[in-house]
Amino acid sequence: MKNLKLTALILLGLFTVSAFAQKRPNNHKIVFQFTNAIDTLQQKAFANQLKNLTDHWPKAKYEVVVYNMGLEFVMATKSKHIAAIKALYAKGVRFVVCENTMKNRKITKEQLIPEVEYVPAGIAEIVEKQEQGWSYIIGGF
Repeated sequence: MKNLKLTALILLGLFTVSAFAQKRPNNHKIVFQFTNAIDTLQQKAFANQLKNLTDHWPKAKYEVVVYNMGLEFVMATKSKHIAAIKALYAKGVRFVVCENTMKNRKITKEQLIPEVEYVPAGIAEIVEKQEQGWSYIIGGF
C-alpha cells in the first residue's frame, strides 16, 4: 500500500510539473548583436538561426542590432539574404541599425533595405535591452 501511495504521489507531481510547464507564458525577449557579416555563410547561418528560433517561439520578441561590419547584411546592393530578412521581419523580428556606424562608414539610409529601423548607438541599444530584461546573444558566429 505504501508503494502504491508513493507511486501515486510521484505521478501526481509529474503531471503537476508538466501542466505548469505547458501553461507558462511565452514572454521571451531576445536581442542579438550582429557585427561581423562580411562572410555570407555567417549571414546565412544567422538568418537560419533566427528562423529556427522564431519557429520555436513564435510569440517571443526579437531585435537584431546591426553595427560595424554587420551593415552589409542589411544593405540593398550587398546582402544575399534579403528574402530571409523580409520573412523574419514579417514574423516580427526588428532589425535596428546603428547610426554611429553609418556615419563612420559613410553609409546612407538609402543604401539599406526598408525593413530596418535606426538607433543612435548600437551598443547602447543592447545595454538598454539588457537592463529591461532581454536576453543577449551574439549572432553570426
